[in-house]
Amino acid sequence: MPKSPSKTIAKKASKPNRLEDKLARLGLRSDMDLLLHLPMRYEDETEIMPMRDAGFMAGNTAQVEGVVTSCDIQYRPRRQLVVTLSDDSSQLILRFLNFYGSQTKQLAEGARVRARGEVRHGFFGPEMVHPAYKVVEEGAALPEALTPVYPAGEGVSQTVLRKAIADAMKRMDWHDTLPDSLRSGLGLMRFEPAIRLLHNPPPDVDEHALIERTHPAWTRMKFDELLAQQLSLKRAQAARRLKGAAALSIRGTLFQAFLATLPFKLTGAQERVLKEIQHDISESYPMQRLLQGDVGSGKTIVAALAAAQAIDSGYQAALMAPTEILAEQHFRKITQWLEPLGVKVAWLTGSLKKKEKTEAQAMIESGEAQLVVGTHAVIQEAVQFPKLGLVIVDEQHRFGVGQRLALRNKGMEGKIVPHQLMMSATPIPRTLAMTYYADLEVSVIDELPPGRTPIVTRVIDQNRRDEVIDRIHVAAREGRQVYWVCPLIEESEALQLQTATETHQTLVEALPDLRVGLVHGRLKPAEKQLVMDAFSRGEVHVLVATTVIEVGVDVPNASLMVIEHAERFGLSQLHQLRGRIGRGSAASVCLLMYQGPLGIVAKERLAIMRETTDGFEIARRDLQIRGPGDFLGARQSGEALLRFADLEGDQPLVEQARDVAQRLLQEDLATVEAHLARWLGGREDYLKV
Repeated sequence: MPKSPSKTIAKKASKPNRLEDKLARLGLRSDMDLLLHLPMRYEDETEIMPMRDAGFMAGNTAQVEGVVTSCDIQYRPRRQLVVTLSDDSSQLILRFLNFYGSQTKQLAEGARVRARGEVRHGFFGPEMVHPAYKVVEEGAALPEALTPVYPAGEGVSQTVLRKAIADAMKRMDWHDTLPDSLRSGLGLMRFEPAIRLLHNPPPDVDEHALIERTHPAWTRMKFDELLAQQLSLKRAQAARRLKGAAALSIRGTLFQAFLATLPFKLTGAQERVLKEIQHDISESYPMQRLLQGDVGSGKTIVAALAAAQAIDSGYQAALMAPTEILAEQHFRKITQWLEPLGVKVAWLTGSLKKKEKTEAQAMIESGEAQLVVGTHAVIQEAVQFPKLGLVIVDEQHRFGVGQRLALRNKGMEGKIVPHQLMMSATPIPRTLAMTYYADLEVSVIDELPPGRTPIVTRVIDQNRRDEVIDRIHVAAREGRQVYWVCPLIEESEALQLQTATETHQTLVEALPDLRVGLVHGRLKPAEKQLVMDAFSRGEVHVLVATTVIEVGVDVPNASLMVIEHAERFGLSQLHQLRGRIGRGSAASVCLLMYQGPLGIVAKERLAIMRETTDGFEIARRDLQIRGPGDFLGARQSGEALLRFADLEGDQPLVEQARDVAQRLLQEDLATVEAHLARWLGGREDYLKV
């Protein structure tokens, strides 16, 4: 009987800080985990260099072997251990600035030592400072492969990791999960040689290809990883289609009445994605569609029209947003559109008073509330939907997997689950959508409504702060409104950033003839809304805010934005913030104020913001800088991350894995099961909900 590929590491006698606990903290809980814990670099310990030659290697790494001829503790200029090592050709100094008493015994005169480190020119000739070393017998064998260096953690040395991985290899079932015909057709290495080479590469291997992950052994690992992800997501998609959902066809008059009352015409892109959504929710299996579009592209109206179709069919709809400001913006817009048509819209957030919350929950449970808008309060246990047909999640990547799953489960009546529409104003590059959203249908609003004015972006040193204040004074006197965005609320000695409260005070004093408002996350919701309403009505000229205004705030008259300490923000956040202006007819300007000196990444971000306002191009560049985990908020939300494949550099592999996954699911379920068992070990559900 074959051994399980995810066999748990054998337990030892229970004791504090046992090895398996330390390995588990590194995510190494099974033999397969250990095998896939691949080296981050390699050291060449296969050759000994004569010390005479090593003396000419200053600035480079060398390995030498010799006998200790002296071992002294010196005190000038500081306490240090100085060891002289000699071979038949010359001698070399080993210098330890920090050392243990036991090292003086290990490195006693007469000991044979093999040392590896960077060679430097010292006062007494060539030397190594804090080299790696070991005491050896004369004629001790050299390794036959490059020595792997693994990502490690506290209490887990390289020696321990190498032994644990070697032991796992002895227990491993090495059968190849890919049939030979498929593997050879794709030009891939066999699994076992690929793994063994990555852990123990021969001295003549192309080390550059190993480090750059272009070696055929790496290609096999990347393909297997991508294939496992594609198989899992496509299987999840197929399983979803077996579940039942309400067919939300238009049976009443609400949808057409809503469409007729709109004071604007939908763009071609909005009409296209609306038809895609309408088609999906009229089916009897649950939709799972991602609606993405740039800032201001009109996703909310499309979502509201989808909700109207659900209500027309006699079902409830729910919209959940990550922040109260964004949720309230949706609530105000949708209420304004739908309540005149007789739709009852409920508002539910954690900040509501107990009586208001109880009333809202009663409306939802009775079915009186046809549409519910709110924050994560919507998924609390006390909230019960009798007939939930459509779930809309805005800025979906800011919710955890569990939160999204909880909302979907609110609608379960036996096997009936609600349709799900996820929205994102962070455009997803094509390769990322193919990889992380392989189980979703994706709709893209790639057109902005007419009348949006281009935004000019300028990067400016904070030393010109007075000029910026003069500029916003002139703009406000001309009737335009201004956002001034700060990254923190209170003073932080660690970051030394200007704070919202301090900036507000400065601007109040500098602009006595203007009204300056302040909004931040620690204000009570009612206080926050008072300021926002005053800004929307034009009574507040300058709004100082933290990133609570990042999404959802829509004030067409606001045409100037100052982002303070712009170097501290990510690209996606800068783009979202900038999207708050340019919504009216006035020419709009975004000033990115920075504090020098700038690091390489900060310079790159600000340059990208200055060069383009195209959200898809910004998203593509952001993915290059940050990688997929941070881009999606995945490190916080429990999404699966690719460990080996690179979405930009490995796009052909992504497409290959997608096509192979589709074929295997249709023709070879045994291979599907074997591959998923090896790579996910029964943990498929962590990939997606």
